[in-house]
Amino acid sequence: MDAHSSGFNTSKLVFASLMACLVMLGTILFRIPIPMTQGYVHLGDAMIYLGVLILGKKQGAIAAALGSALGDILGGFAFWAPWSFVIKFAMAYIAGTQIDKTHKVVSMTAGGLVMCAGYLIAERVMYGSWALALTGLPWNIGQFAVGIAVALASQPLVKLIPGVARS
Repeated sequence: MDAHSSGFNTSKLVFASLMACLVMLGTILFRIPIPMTQGYVHLGDAMIYLGVLILGKKQGAIAAALGSALGDILGGFAFWAPWSFVIKFAMAYIAGTQIDKTHKVVSMTAGGLVMCAGYLIAERVMYGSWALALTGLPWNIGQFAVGIAVALASQPLVKLIPGVARS
């Protein structure tokens, strides 16, 4: 099978791997613990949104899922890794689905709201309490809002890298 006919591109593979690493680092290195929960807010969402802007929905979602799960595992929160894998994949995929059709902020907000709903459900299951799960909601909203701002501010700089400009 020809590499071009399958949609495979070495450059995309390299950038997807790089974005997964940046999501992981943004998740591990920039953490603020959330009071009353075992969670934390981080800058991984900024890298997720930037990955979607660079790679599109499919590769961006894969990078988001892998980077987030690895961030949880290597950051000492392995019990969150399966949840993060699914939730961050969905977040990035939804954001990427709409990124070219609507305003970027609208599409990223849609992805962020999916993330908030996913963690609300995950926290309800893990903690056994809607009240405790709801305490994390404002933090998740803040996390994706900061992620949108950082990604949009970073995008013009990233476009200067040859082979990266997508949108």
